[in-house]
Amino acid sequence: MSGSPEAEAFDPRGLLDVLQVEIGSEILAQALTHSSYAYEQGGLDNERLEFLGDSVLGEAITVALYHQFPELPEGELAKARASIVSTTALAQVARGVELGKYLRLGRGEEITGGRDKPSLLADALEALFGALYVDAGSEKAHALIISLMGDLVTHADSRSEASDPKTALQEWAAAHQSSSPKYNISDTGPDHAKVFRAQVFLDSFPTPGTPAGVGEGSSKKAAELAAASEALAAVRGTETPSTKTASTTTASA
Repeated sequence: MSGSPEAEAFDPRGLLDVLQVEIGSEILAQALTHSSYAYEQGGLDNERLEFLGDSVLGEAITVALYHQFPELPEGELAKARASIVSTTALAQVARGVELGKYLRLGRGEEITGGRDKPSLLADALEALFGALYVDAGSEKAHALIISLMGDLVTHADSRSEASDPKTALQEWAAAHQSSSPKYNISDTGPDHAKVFRAQVFLDSFPTPGTPAGVGEGSSKKAAELAAASEALAAVRGTETPSTKTASTTTASA
């Protein structure tokens, strides 16, 4: 079955050029082979390599986060790692190198848009990491991971705050003032199309009685998140590097 048109058309050299790595042709083909293709055409699929690559990826990101954020507590490091190795994040990285066009898929997956399915892309990327680990060793595998995902590591702290600004603002308040942030909500518009406006107040920032952040949204939660995000950006902008470190340390104590 290896002489099928699908097999003959398979040429992953362009992917290697983009990644700037060398991987043996057989194990590379396996890394890019979905189980649906292996079922139809025979041969090995990428599931074992994905299993290995998942661990290789986790180790590389864990080490990178540990060194990037020496003050970040274990719980925050774990949340950052989970975000970076999520299916969504991995699929975005895979799209960035056009991994989808090199996948070997069965007819059903091809018809249903498998080349852009987040789960397939994420699995194939992990399998690719696993293949490089087997073929060239951990050092080169880790280097590829960081070259593709280093920006996600560098901005992991801000990504965490962006995903949950209310919690981040609550932690800032716990380190800098005696009370929690207070939110005032108002709304305008008809019942079926209300716009909510939130103001968040801190003890004395920027001045007593002046909102630290204002946000709008189609729900109370969305408005509060927008207000918290604005307030967080404002208070972060007033901190020196030393006070930022102190804030992190106090919040994690």
